[in-house]
Amino acid sequence: MNTVTAPAATAEEALRHFAARLAFETDVSDVATQLAEGTPGLVVVDTRSAESWAQGHVQGAVHLPTAEIAERGAAVVPADATVVVYCWGPGCNGAQKAALEFAKLGRPVKEMLGGFEYWAREGYPVETGGGAVTRRSPDPLTAPVDGVSCAC
Repeated sequence: MNTVTAPAATAEEALRHFAARLAFETDVSDVATQLAEGTPGLVVVDTRSAESWAQGHVQGAVHLPTAEIAERGAAVVPADATVVVYCWGPGCNGAQKAALEFAKLGRPVKEMLGGFEYWAREGYPVETGGGAVTRRSPDPLTAPVDGVSCAC
């Protein structure tokens, strides 16, 4: 059976599409770099439950479950901040729901692709609710075991 594929987008369409995606999304490698460099105005928000936060979260993130963003988001995140939200991982749309809530508050916001799952799988620092910080060995299916995890 012959499979028909759609033609590639024009360069102009691709430019608009991919520029828009980069304006709305970031990845764990870029977030880790920004946190390590102390990028001014960056606030990383873990939107999961208290139990999930206590189990482990991005070191340097703040905890604000999605259901609380409308009520508490403006007090937790400064008006001039760029918000990066994450939830569990690629199989969860919690980050998109949280991003929508921050956008309703008028905050510039991006989704961290891969969520907490890929943060941990790529070997970035994970902090527990008790303050302990650990690092897993990178999963060779998501990041090189040695060297720079992403050179993009």
